[in-house]
Amino acid sequence: MTEPTPEELVAGLLTLLDVEETGGDRFTGRRKPGGVGRIFGGQVIGQALACAERTVADDRPVHSLHAYFLRGGDEDHEIDFRVERDLDGRSFSNRRIVASQLGKPILNMIASFHRREEGVSHRDEMPDVPPPAELPNEEDLRRQFIDLVPAERRPQLLRPSPIELRPVELRHWMGGEPSAAISRTWFRCVAPLPDDPKIHRAILAYASDMTLLGTCTLPHGLSWTLGTAMGASLDHALWFHDDFRADDWLLYATESPWAGRARGMNRGKIFARDGRLVATVAQEGLVRKVDPARAAG
Repeated sequence: MTEPTPEELVAGLLTLLDVEETGGDRFTGRRKPGGVGRIFGGQVIGQALACAERTVADDRPVHSLHAYFLRGGDEDHEIDFRVERDLDGRSFSNRRIVASQLGKPILNMIASFHRREEGVSHRDEMPDVPPPAELPNEEDLRRQFIDLVPAERRPQLLRPSPIELRPVELRHWMGGEPSAAISRTWFRCVAPLPDDPKIHRAILAYASDMTLLGTCTLPHGLSWTLGTAMGASLDHALWFHDDFRADDWLLYATESPWAGRARGMNRGKIFARDGRLVATVAQEGLVRKVDPARAAG
């Protein structure tokens, strides 16, 4: 079987995030073709945002969203979304979104939209890291280190992705020693996108769930890829600050200030290649240590 082209991969992602209106501010989110097991959290967030944006005027882009994961979604089923129009004021609109499968909610999300205004301005500086052209593609790294990964996890790890990643540091599953809870990764879509900014925001929301939760495992030498930990996102917050394109390189700089009580806190800043801070992310997740030998037995 031939691998899909970059254009086919991105077309599949656009189809996945293009929700279907079913009337009365209700929508259906498609299932990922070939998906197995639990739905990637970024998919649910991206689809929920796409639903909410369908109900808001175009002159009010989303500026923040706050989501709670209630249950793991199942890739065997589509997702039902319900949007509540809580506010349409002079400058702001607010929406509540509930994502459900088989009649049970899997995610609650609130999104806020703001009419563009002028105001004071400052921003954090982008970290000094090598440019993406000087770093290896993560797909190449996965093939290089695949022998370190348990056999049952290899097919998932080797599946081609519509999002290209170029990590600055080695990943936790590449056999490295415990390290500081800091990770920096360049990412972009593997093929050009349409110009609609809503598409770029939905894709950034999708990608914001990548690499983030693993940051809190770095000091402890744990990895769900290697089967030494299990993890699940508990909540996810995302603030959009500035314009960007998801088909141009973006730097995702993440850190974990705390882990304990089987949870890990993670924060991320997303920069455009020209140094602008375009988004900020925060997420807490469940992290449990696993004994691979006991799990296999």
